[in-house]
Amino acid sequence: MTTTTSYVVPCPEVESLDAILPEEPLLMMGAGPVPIPAAVAKANAIVINHLGNTMAKVVGQVKTMARYVFQTNSKWVLGVAGPGSAAMEMAISNLAWQGTRVLSIKNGFFSARMAEMGRRVGADVSLLEVGDRAVATLEQVEEAIRRTRPEIVTIVQGETSNTVWNYHLKDIAALAKKAGALVVVDAVCTLSTMPLDMDAWGIDAVITGGQKGLSSIPGVSLIAFSDAAWERVKGRPAASAHWCLDASLAENFWHNAGYHYTAPVSGVLALHEALRLVCAETLEKRFARHLKCSLALQAGISAMGLTLFAPAECRLNSVVGIEVPSGSSASRLTPADICAHISRHHQVEISGSFGLPIVRIGQMGEQARAHNLFRTLHAFGRSMVELGVLVDLPAGVAALERALAGRD
Repeated sequence: MTTTTSYVVPCPEVESLDAILPEEPLLMMGAGPVPIPAAVAKANAIVINHLGNTMAKVVGQVKTMARYVFQTNSKWVLGVAGPGSAAMEMAISNLAWQGTRVLSIKNGFFSARMAEMGRRVGADVSLLEVGDRAVATLEQVEEAIRRTRPEIVTIVQGETSNTVWNYHLKDIAALAKKAGALVVVDAVCTLSTMPLDMDAWGIDAVITGGQKGLSSIPGVSLIAFSDAAWERVKGRPAASAHWCLDASLAENFWHNAGYHYTAPVSGVLALHEALRLVCAETLEKRFARHLKCSLALQAGISAMGLTLFAPAECRLNSVVGIEVPSGSSASRLTPADICAHISRHHQVEISGSFGLPIVRIGQMGEQARAHNLFRTLHAFGRSMVELGVLVDLPAGVAALERALAGRD
């Protein structure tokens, strides 16, 4: 006997991904995610048991390679099943609680996010606010530390929202440590693209996402705690309200080969291969490649006649910000117009920002390759012309070529 079930919600008809995705893959040159190497993509297609000897070996190697990339000898390296913001929240929610005094150095969207996370766990958060194109001076930081007596200081090394590099990070960390505060750093877009020496600079927690400088997939991130930070984690007066992001529970998987929750095994394997490629290249060579490529791109943009958003002294290399041109022929042009045009007509993805009149081009991991620079600069220049902006595209390409060839 057969029965017919009447479902309130009917079975939908949907398109396959083949029908949704563009025929030609887009070149991802925005503020993340970035293109991933073949070895990373291959690893991401593998599923293994999240427990057991094989996974334990993979996790062990991930931690070893991550210590090199973080430049730390700390034991307390953990992975996070989530974006860089989940790693950020793990740092904040484990180190801060009701009444914890936190000083957040805010000069953009993501530094503000750390402050908000502190407020949500009940911390007493003070802001040191600086403008979109500026960094906090050491005098400002020293005065804010004296005034607020923080237990924790938070700062973003590279503020991707406005493409500003907080180049005083090492000295700011020293001021915080002198005052007895722990230092939490967002290195989501800077880890492996520019120097960050966790131990030597006295940093207590560093967070990063997989999908930027490491050229891994989105959704699996890394965090490293110093011994001092880990002591605070283990000595907190009450358990963290965030069960999944409880570092003490995560220790069971990442250090004891035990169960916390089912880890994103494919993502961890992808992260393993991404870190292996970083180690094979070496940090020294990787930093040099990123700097050379970013400066070449900046030279090309400037030679076309466009304006870079951040001043040179605090300009972030891993994400380059370009002012949306104004004038009679482009008076109504918006970042969304430019991003949509270059994607639709040239199959290159770049990013807008968070309300700022800029577009952003990434220079992280696999983005920082000469062939990607030439394609992106040409696509960007053609888009400007097609949108009615007068630019000197040949001059821009020539400047890019000269810089990459070392002739400038």
